[in-house]
Amino acid sequence: LTKPGIVILQFLLIAFVSVIEIFFRSNVGFLTGFAIWASYYGALIYGRPGTTYVAVVNPPLAFAAAAIILLPTVGGFSLSITRFGIDLVSGLASVAPFLLSGALFGWWYYFKEQKKLLARSA
Repeated sequence: LTKPGIVILQFLLIAFVSVIEIFFRSNVGFLTGFAIWASYYGALIYGRPGTTYVAVVNPPLAFAAAAIILLPTVGGFSLSITRFGIDLVSGLASVAPFLLSGALFGWWYYFKEQKKLLARSA
């Protein structure tokens, strides 16, 4: 996978699972968290060399974009700022462990790859 491919596929995976979960539960949660983990893993394992940074940085951004777009539309609520804010904060709270653990693993993997590259060039 190239850098643009990683960005698109991670967004599509997270958004697709979020649509399903918002449709049935009216907010994101456990399934979206697993989709975030899967997007980290898939991009780190199947990405080309040099795409590790994009694979680590993109999932939180993809989730934020998906949540901001999908909560008011698929969630069935109007664009009430207070309702949207409450849904966004509760959604972030429910997927925070997945975002944090995925980011920790992703950054560990990124720095491990950078260390390998530095060792080869020396």
